[in-house]
Amino acid sequence: MSMSRKLALIPFSILVVIVILSLIHPSIPTSVYAGPEINSGDTAWMITATALVLFMTPGLAFFYGGMVRKKNVISTMAQSFISMAVITIMWVIVGFSLAFGDSIGGIIGNPATFFMMDDALAHAPWSLAPSIPLILFAFFQLKFAIITPALITGAFAERVKFTSYILFIVLWSLLIYSPLAHMTWHPDGYFFKLGVLDFAGGTVVHMSAGWAAFASALFFKSRSTGGLEPARITYVLLGTALLWFGWLGFNAGSALAANSLAVSALATTTSASAAAAFTWIIFDAVRGRKPSAMGACIGAVVGLVAITPAAGFVSIPHSLTVGIVAALVSNLVIEWRTSRTNIDDTLDVFPCHGVGGMVGMILTGVFAHQSINAANTTGNGLFFGETKLFFLHLMALVVVSAFAFIGTFILLRVVNMITPLRVTAEEEEAGLDLSQHGEKL
Repeated sequence: MSMSRKLALIPFSILVVIVILSLIHPSIPTSVYAGPEINSGDTAWMITATALVLFMTPGLAFFYGGMVRKKNVISTMAQSFISMAVITIMWVIVGFSLAFGDSIGGIIGNPATFFMMDDALAHAPWSLAPSIPLILFAFFQLKFAIITPALITGAFAERVKFTSYILFIVLWSLLIYSPLAHMTWHPDGYFFKLGVLDFAGGTVVHMSAGWAAFASALFFKSRSTGGLEPARITYVLLGTALLWFGWLGFNAGSALAANSLAVSALATTTSASAAAAFTWIIFDAVRGRKPSAMGACIGAVVGLVAITPAAGFVSIPHSLTVGIVAALVSNLVIEWRTSRTNIDDTLDVFPCHGVGGMVGMILTGVFAHQSINAANTTGNGLFFGETKLFFLHLMALVVVSAFAFIGTFILLRVVNMITPLRVTAEEEEAGLDLSQHGEKL
């Protein structure tokens, strides 16, 4: 039996276990929760927001797929699509419990709390989302869990073995993403209780993915032929449009209700992204470069990344500053990476998502104001003369960065001992579309 067929037996065996679990633990609800606090308007909006956030992952597939070489487009896009399948399965079984189950020391949730979504239909709503069914909250959060490991793929694009990548994202989701989600968004989580503000995923999604990308770039080392050779810039434009569209659900949906806070988050999200897109091409032009379509797209995404933690805590005028500052900083970090280092972060995930997320977290600590969101009990930002929130965010930034970077690097080594993560030189030369999938454009 060939090695590839032997490796395929591992996920096949897992599927068999899943079928057995679903048969012996069907979780048939004795009732469906329909308490008086469930609001039809909030529920309808959150169903819409959930669909919008799911739409972001195909958007990411186009965004990344358009940037790589033609021989790697299908594989790059498939890495995002497979995340929708694999992470959904893991979330239903145990991921949601690890992220939002009964707290164990403020670090992780009890895996038995919602195992196999046990009794989720009949369960009372999540305490911070009291007007929507718990199961809707669970599946809204699932979409965040799906896109986060998919973001990392841009760092090792054009050189990762597809089957090994699947094992990596399963373990990364359970061991890195879930603890961060629990610490940040669970009422008993470590960061939540300290008062760290992360409206929609600056630490949980973007900083974690960014630092994981940095660790991955160091681990995988350089491609045999570096640099960017975009296959389809039109794909990048399409992907950006889908991401921007879906991000309105990502951030506005994080209000967890159809209310004025959701509208405010939608407005700050749109404003920051527009400011960052314009800043990126103007900054390039000032330095003698042509204003490129891809630059505008990257800038827009950086703005979306940076406003994510701040969307529900800062004013609309301040969101423009967030977008402008994030675009300038990320642009300079990309310049530094490409000209001063040999780090092969293929699609600049760390400068865009890692650095963008950190800028967003810092500026949340600068511009947040309690009048915008009553859930902010920590205090106002540095701009308003208070220091507690700002220094708290600096502390969280350091802890999350270290946890995501070190944890990912260890995980990469463990997975690589089980099954090689990097394709062979011959497979890389042939292109991942053919070598990993037997397909081509």
